[in-house]
Amino acid sequence: MKSARTIAAGAVTALALAGLSAPAVAKPGNNGNPNNAKKIAKAVTVDAVMDHLEAFQAIADEHGDRAAGNPGYEASAQYVESVLQGAGYETERQYFTFERETVLAESLVQNSPTQRDIDAIVMAYSPNTPEGGITANLAAPSGSALGCDAAAYEGADLTGQIALVSRGECAFSAKALAAAAVGAEAIVVYNNAPGALNGTLGGPGDYVPAAGITQADGQALLADMASGPVSVTLDLQVLVEEVDTFNIFAETAKGRADNVVMAGAHLDGVDGGPGINDNGSGSAALLETAVQLAKVNKLNNQVRFAWWGAEEHGLLGSWHYIEDLYANDPAALEDIATYLNFDMVASPNHIIGVYDADQSTYEAPVDVPEGSIETEAVFTDWFDSIGQPWVDTPFSGRSDYQPFITVGIPASGLFTGADGSKTAEEVALFGGTEGIMYDPNYHTPADDIDNINVEALDIMSDAIAVATLSLAQDTSAVNGERSAGKSGKPHPQGPVTGHDHEEAAA
Repeated sequence: MKSARTIAAGAVTALALAGLSAPAVAKPGNNGNPNNAKKIAKAVTVDAVMDHLEAFQAIADEHGDRAAGNPGYEASAQYVESVLQGAGYETERQYFTFERETVLAESLVQNSPTQRDIDAIVMAYSPNTPEGGITANLAAPSGSALGCDAAAYEGADLTGQIALVSRGECAFSAKALAAAAVGAEAIVVYNNAPGALNGTLGGPGDYVPAAGITQADGQALLADMASGPVSVTLDLQVLVEEVDTFNIFAETAKGRADNVVMAGAHLDGVDGGPGINDNGSGSAALLETAVQLAKVNKLNNQVRFAWWGAEEHGLLGSWHYIEDLYANDPAALEDIATYLNFDMVASPNHIIGVYDADQSTYEAPVDVPEGSIETEAVFTDWFDSIGQPWVDTPFSGRSDYQPFITVGIPASGLFTGADGSKTAEEVALFGGTEGIMYDPNYHTPADDIDNINVEALDIMSDAIAVATLSLAQDTSAVNGERSAGKSGKPHPQGPVTGHDHEEAAA
């Protein structure tokens, strides 16, 4: 296990690096006691959350992005720590290493019957093509255009060719494995809706090189293929290197340390973009919730806030946290009553989505821990009480709640949409545009503060604050624990991360 390093950067250094003025942060106990849903929803203002987003945008402008392992992530972390310390919290970092992929080349060139460059995005965990790329003819499945298994190619031999398939129905990894099984040299997946396709194979595997293109480019290639062979050159080169990064934790001084409510958001963005909706929005809303929760005079259950690192590289920060506790402090896992996740809560073409733990709309592809339905109800009950429409979003394990539910910890969370397409029914509920992505800027340099949906951010920020406070006072519906604010078994090793953590000095 990697040893932690001492952090000597405090609020002044953080703000100087970010080129920002110190945020106006109230000390605990000042400006009221927002100890019920109405008060804390009022206390967590969208203006304050936007102030945090403006800080993240300024950091991205200065450093180029806020990706894990890059200077913009360090500056983002220092900003979060400075705000938390100003609100009276002690902050801690938990270090870990990961393998970072840096894209050196991702190009698709059509050679015949016409010549043109096509925007292509290499999929995470894709193998590299040979240097200079692969030049080959395209081949589409003759059965199902989705190419989910070898049968979709109806026995065809694609040796020396590149498969061209549609997104949909199955994971990109399944498409890549199916293409490899019929001999394809590589695979190109075109989107099934307008917009870029930025996919992942989910992890290392016996895949062929894989890239994503837009729906329009895929359809144009198919049209050319109907008239004869289409030659392309696909060049995908990714550098893999080991990088250090970290999670950030802060927790309330009040409440039971053996019945902890956790709330988290990933702080990192993708390489090359500001990452303001994904996931500055969740990070900023969580940060302002922490600031306002510090003013509550009495909490029955301790709240632990987490800003995860390297989510964009495979949920690595949250997995490191859970694996560290499992190995070094398994009792601490039992003390987590439930986990709340906030990843993308201000999408331009938004929905108001709640993870569908009760599977009333979507069958979950993962095991749903007991207590998750009751955690979901905290959000939906709040929305119902204020007349706010909401919809289910799949309880898929796609974000940082995955490691928590894997070890049986209840979870829920909020989501305003990413790369899916908005339906007519959702337009009727929330406005916006049917048939385009919830966030057309998802994982692109255009994910900036100008594309934040402030209305959605306001709704979700209030819900984050209300749910966090509600569970801080009572988790009995989730796990049967009725709390009076006193811990039954405090942990002598400290409450945050079993072993590898360091306090950030002020």
